[in-house]
Amino acid sequence: MAKNYLIFLVLLHISIGTRPENFLKDTVTNIAEGISSNPLLSVTTHTYSNAFAAAVNAVTWMPNVLANALGPVTLPIYTSDTNNGEKIDQFILDFSAASVNEDAKLGIVELIFKNGFAVQEHEVETEDGYQLTIFRIPRTGPVVFLMHGLLGSADDFVVAGRESALAYMLAEAGYDVWMGNARGNKHSRKHFILEPSEAAFWDFSWHEIGVYDLPAMIDYVLNTTEEKSLKYIGHSQGTTSFFVMASERPEYNEKIALMVALSPVAYMSNVRSPIVRLMASGTYILHGLSKSLGLYEFLPDNNLIRTLKLLICGTGPVSEILCSNTLFLMSGYDFPQLNVTNLPVVLGHLPSGASMKQFAHYGQGILSKDFRKFDYGVRENLERYGVGVPPSYDLKKIVAPVYMFCSESDWLAHPIDVVRLFNRLPNVVGFYKVPLKQFNHVDFFLAKDVKELLYFKLLSELERF
Repeated sequence: MAKNYLIFLVLLHISIGTRPENFLKDTVTNIAEGISSNPLLSVTTHTYSNAFAAAVNAVTWMPNVLANALGPVTLPIYTSDTNNGEKIDQFILDFSAASVNEDAKLGIVELIFKNGFAVQEHEVETEDGYQLTIFRIPRTGPVVFLMHGLLGSADDFVVAGRESALAYMLAEAGYDVWMGNARGNKHSRKHFILEPSEAAFWDFSWHEIGVYDLPAMIDYVLNTTEEKSLKYIGHSQGTTSFFVMASERPEYNEKIALMVALSPVAYMSNVRSPIVRLMASGTYILHGLSKSLGLYEFLPDNNLIRTLKLLICGTGPVSEILCSNTLFLMSGYDFPQLNVTNLPVVLGHLPSGASMKQFAHYGQGILSKDFRKFDYGVRENLERYGVGVPPSYDLKKIVAPVYMFCSESDWLAHPIDVVRLFNRLPNVVGFYKVPLKQFNHVDFFLAKDVKELLYFKLLSELERF
């Protein structure tokens, strides 16, 4: 009854045109006051972002309690714009000068070819009928497979440019580089029967990516190269789906010579991303409403995201440029490692699409404080799993060697959560925290100094396996 009332309340506010900033006004005011009183907000750096994230986290305990008991309501939040005129002016000048960069409009094949590498495009079909695209930079050395994060694609590993992109560095080192694409992103929107316009096409989370997509792509790569194992590098959701595969289909552990986890995401109890925490509190309501309204694909430009952008980022030229991109809106950014001249290329290739169910599954993890299968409700859980509560993934089955990389300011993979995962994996062969406090979630593939801070270390570890 209480849950029905909350849903009615949300729909009532929407139907009468109540502005989001007037909804739950007292809570919003408290958040805004807590943020505005923080003196660190005068600096346009990661300090501002983390202070904001901390303020959100401090007040989301109540929605999380409601989420588990009733079905929560997502809380909006206000922030103040930062005022560093000199940095903002320079940012706009650099961005405007680079906005004519043709790389922003090139497809990934054209982009790789332009940077001097041969490139191949391969099609793979999964057991459940999805047709996935894999890109390859062929070399004669060991096989390495790259898997992107949420809202990402193979583009993630090339958009940093000729001198900094991970795919190019690996190819230069002689590795046979393969880049996967999960179902639903811009390169993998085909199915043997279903169309992207159908709800059934989008009925998947990262569980299905781990159970179906990764095994299909890994088998294809190994069969094509006639190798028995490969080295796997995953970022964010690319690690989540790997942990699903290696626990649900443990026979694939022997096909992995080394798994490199960049910003590993499994446990999310301490996630700091404001938009993720706010949306997590409303996971069950939002997912239910999106299904009722026929919204299954996560569209970067919709009313919800536009509202959150306004409330979280405020207004102004920097906000318009950075927070217009959902990836930055979720993951945060810091100016010291932001390559402004390459930003138009990044914005031209990201985000790449995902299903609403992927977000819902992550939101459930925040609420449950566990790494477990999708929660369909007690009745359907009993039918699918034989128990009312979704079972946790059995991490003890992940026996492939895992090397973990994390950072202090990662909004989505908090070091505490990463250490929790470290303590539960049976074969961790290395753990490395990036030696820069400001290094965040997207810096793992976009930072200006990513080679010196991360990739040189990564390459040296690859050589050991």
